Amino acid sequence: MIISMEYLEDQFDLPDFDLKQYSPLTLAYLGDAVYEIVIRTVLVRRKNAPANKLHHQASALVKAEKQAEIAEKIGPLLTEEESSVLRRGRNAKSHTKAKNASVADYRMATGLETLTGYLYLQGKTERIVDLIKAGLGEEL
Repeated sequence: MIISMEYLEDQFDLPDFDLKQYSPLTLAYLGDAVYEIVIRTVLVRRKNAPANKLHHQASALVKAEKQAEIAEKIGPLLTEEESSVLRRGRNAKSHTKAKNASVADYRMATGLETLTGYLYLQGKTERIVDLIKAGLGEEL
Protein backbone atom coordinates (compact mmCIF):
# COMPACT_ATOMS: atom_id res chain seq x y z
CA MET A 1 0.00 0.00 0.00
CA ILE A 2 1.16 3.50 -0.74
CA ILE A 3 2.03 5.35 2.46
CA SER A 4 -1.04 7.04 3.90
CA MET A 5 -1.18 10.81 3.95
CA GLU A 6 -2.30 10.72 7.60
CA TYR A 7 0.79 8.75 8.59
CA LEU A 8 3.12 11.10 6.68
CA GLU A 9 1.47 14.16 8.21
CA ASP A 10 1.85 12.68 11.68
CA GLN A 11 5.44 11.46 11.31
CA PHE A 12 6.79 14.61 9.67
CA ASP A 13 4.53 17.18 11.32
CA LEU A 14 3.38 18.41 7.91
CA PRO A 15 1.41 21.65 7.88
CA ASP A 16 -2.16 21.99 6.65
CA PHE A 17 -2.35 22.79 2.97
CA ASP A 18 -4.77 23.99 0.33
CA LEU A 19 -4.63 21.51 -2.52
CA LYS A 20 -6.11 24.00 -4.96
CA GLN A 21 -3.07 26.23 -4.50
CA TYR A 22 -0.68 23.66 -5.92
CA SER A 23 0.58 24.07 -9.46
CA PRO A 24 -0.60 21.32 -11.82
CA LEU A 25 3.03 20.57 -12.65
CA THR A 26 3.87 20.14 -8.95
CA LEU A 27 1.00 17.69 -8.64
CA ALA A 28 2.22 15.91 -11.80
CA TYR A 29 5.71 15.64 -10.29
CA LEU A 30 4.26 13.71 -7.35
CA GLY A 31 1.70 11.86 -9.45
CA ASP A 32 4.41 10.50 -11.75
CA ALA A 33 6.08 8.78 -8.78
CA VAL A 34 2.81 7.47 -7.36
CA TYR A 35 1.72 6.07 -10.75
CA GLU A 36 5.07 4.36 -11.19
CA ILE A 37 5.06 2.81 -7.71
CA VAL A 38 1.61 1.31 -8.39
CA ILE A 39 2.80 -0.18 -11.70
CA ARG A 40 6.06 -1.50 -10.25
CA THR A 41 4.34 -2.98 -7.22
CA VAL A 42 1.86 -4.91 -9.34
CA LEU A 43 4.60 -6.20 -11.66
CA VAL A 44 6.85 -7.31 -8.80
CA ARG A 45 4.03 -8.97 -6.88
CA ARG A 46 2.85 -10.83 -9.96
CA LYS A 47 6.23 -12.28 -10.85
CA ASN A 48 9.61 -12.36 -9.18
CA ALA A 49 11.68 -11.58 -12.27
CA PRO A 50 15.06 -9.99 -13.01
CA ALA A 51 15.05 -6.23 -12.50
CA ASN A 52 15.91 -5.58 -16.16
CA LYS A 53 12.86 -7.52 -17.34
CA LEU A 54 10.64 -5.71 -14.82
CA HIS A 55 12.05 -2.39 -15.97
CA HIS A 56 11.13 -3.09 -19.60
CA GLN A 57 7.61 -4.13 -18.61
CA ALA A 58 7.16 -1.05 -16.42
CA SER A 59 8.58 1.27 -19.09
CA ALA A 60 5.91 0.16 -21.54
CA LEU A 61 3.21 1.08 -19.02
CA VAL A 62 4.58 4.38 -17.75
CA LYS A 63 5.48 6.01 -21.06
CA ALA A 64 3.54 9.12 -22.09
CA GLU A 65 1.73 7.37 -24.92
CA LYS A 66 0.29 4.71 -22.57
CA GLN A 67 -0.60 7.28 -19.89
CA ALA A 68 -2.42 9.37 -22.50
CA GLU A 69 -4.35 6.28 -23.57
CA ILE A 70 -5.31 5.60 -19.95
CA ALA A 71 -6.43 9.20 -19.45
CA GLU A 72 -8.71 8.92 -22.47
CA LYS A 73 -10.19 5.61 -21.28
CA ILE A 74 -10.96 6.81 -17.76
CA GLY A 75 -12.44 10.14 -18.86
CA PRO A 76 -16.06 8.94 -18.57
CA LEU A 77 -15.38 7.56 -15.07
CA LEU A 78 -14.11 10.84 -13.63
CA THR A 79 -16.07 13.16 -11.40
CA GLU A 80 -16.43 16.78 -12.48
CA GLU A 81 -13.68 17.75 -10.02
CA GLU A 82 -11.33 15.02 -11.27
CA SER A 83 -11.96 16.01 -14.90
CA SER A 84 -11.13 19.59 -14.02
CA VAL A 85 -7.84 18.57 -12.37
CA LEU A 86 -6.88 16.39 -15.34
CA ARG A 87 -7.69 19.26 -17.72
CA ARG A 88 -5.59 21.70 -15.64
CA GLY A 89 -2.65 19.33 -15.86
CA ARG A 90 -3.12 18.75 -19.58
CA ASN A 91 -3.22 22.49 -20.26
CA ALA A 92 -0.31 23.45 -17.97
CA LYS A 93 2.60 25.13 -19.69
CA SER A 94 5.61 22.90 -19.14
CA HIS A 95 9.17 24.02 -19.80
CA THR A 96 10.17 20.49 -20.72
CA LYS A 97 9.21 18.73 -23.90
CA ALA A 98 8.38 15.19 -24.81
CA LYS A 99 11.38 13.00 -25.60
CA ASN A 100 9.69 10.02 -27.21
CA ALA A 101 6.07 11.11 -27.44
CA SER A 102 3.88 13.50 -29.34
CA VAL A 103 3.11 16.83 -27.68
CA ALA A 104 -0.55 15.79 -27.37
CA ASP A 105 0.33 12.51 -25.62
CA TYR A 106 2.84 14.24 -23.35
CA ARG A 107 0.28 16.82 -22.29
CA MET A 108 -2.43 14.23 -21.68
CA ALA A 109 0.03 12.12 -19.67
CA THR A 110 0.82 15.20 -17.59
CA GLY A 111 -2.91 15.54 -16.96
CA LEU A 112 -3.10 11.96 -15.69
CA GLU A 113 -0.07 12.50 -13.46
CA THR A 114 -1.60 15.72 -12.13
CA LEU A 115 -4.80 13.87 -11.25
CA THR A 116 -2.80 11.07 -9.61
CA GLY A 117 -0.84 13.54 -7.47
CA TYR A 118 -4.04 15.38 -6.54
CA LEU A 119 -5.79 12.20 -5.46
CA TYR A 120 -2.73 11.02 -3.55
CA LEU A 121 -2.54 14.24 -1.54
CA GLN A 122 -6.21 13.77 -0.71
CA GLY A 123 -5.43 10.29 0.59
CA LYS A 124 -7.53 8.64 -2.15
CA THR A 125 -5.15 5.82 -3.00
CA GLU A 126 -7.96 3.35 -3.69
CA ARG A 127 -9.39 5.73 -6.28
CA ILE A 128 -5.97 5.96 -7.94
CA VAL A 129 -5.70 2.18 -8.16
CA ASP A 130 -9.28 1.85 -9.45
CA LEU A 131 -8.62 4.39 -12.22
CA ILE A 132 -5.30 2.83 -13.23
CA LYS A 133 -6.92 -0.60 -13.33
CA ALA A 134 -9.82 0.71 -15.42
CA GLY A 135 -7.42 2.43 -17.81
CA LEU A 136 -5.14 -0.55 -18.28
CA GLY A 137 -7.78 -3.26 -18.25
CA GLU A 138 -6.18 -6.64 -18.91
CA GLU A 139 -2.78 -5.14 -19.79
CA LEU A 140 -1.56 -5.19 -16.21
